[in-house]
Amino acid sequence: MRERQLADAFVELADTLVDDFDLMDFLHQVTVRCSQVLGVAAAGLLLSDQRGALRVAAASTEETRLLELLQLQTDEGPCPECFHSGEAVAVPDLSVTAERWPRFVAQAAQSGFASVHALPMRLRTEVIGALNLFGARPGKLDDQTIQLGQALADVATIGLLQARAIRHHETLAEQLQTALNSRIIIEQAKGVIAERRRIGMDEAFTLLRETARHDNRRLSELARAVVDGTETFLSGRSTPMAAGQPPIRLRHHDGGVG
Repeated sequence: MRERQLADAFVELADTLVDDFDLMDFLHQVTVRCSQVLGVAAAGLLLSDQRGALRVAAASTEETRLLELLQLQTDEGPCPECFHSGEAVAVPDLSVTAERWPRFVAQAAQSGFASVHALPMRLRTEVIGALNLFGARPGKLDDQTIQLGQALADVATIGLLQARAIRHHETLAEQLQTALNSRIIIEQAKGVIAERRRIGMDEAFTLLRETARHDNRRLSELARAVVDGTETFLSGRSTPMAAGQPPIRLRHHDGGVG
């Protein structure tokens, strides 16, 4: 089973040469696939912006995203160290690093994480980000799992560079900046959906993502429509992930319901 999941992950992460390539969905899939095939509790992805500063690009869960944000706000934790050094950082037992990263360790424990491994997203000498792998129990990942994790991070990095090459020669920094800016809109849309539907942030993101896929729309495009009010999750139209919830209708510019 794991071999099949791994093969599917490599194929999916390498497939960035399609016309409808969605960068934000791709980044989210990196974290989900890593979590699935590596057997870790969660995964997060940080990428550098145009100024070389780290930003949260994706996370497999909402708690992971908040933990990644904390690392950036406090400038402490394995992921920033991994990015700046370009080398993997392994922390098999977070409890022994409480003095080194007090706020990060405390929040990680509260979120149910006891270990973390950070892997660089690097092509030769260029480091564009870092991948965080969180474990629910203390313990070091074995060498094979680390190698597979680094291979997935490398494939994702190459995928981003391929995407740059086919996007009218845009620079990687510009493309990543667009993705990072889109992340802000997506977070805002998650909040709107969560409040309207009275569901958790993870459920809100799943609903947003599955609706975008079902309607063949970019994730960031749908999120922007939710935030600016041209498309609102209300009641009436069913979506792929709305089972057990009131259906959804879309409200357009004229204030009517379609």
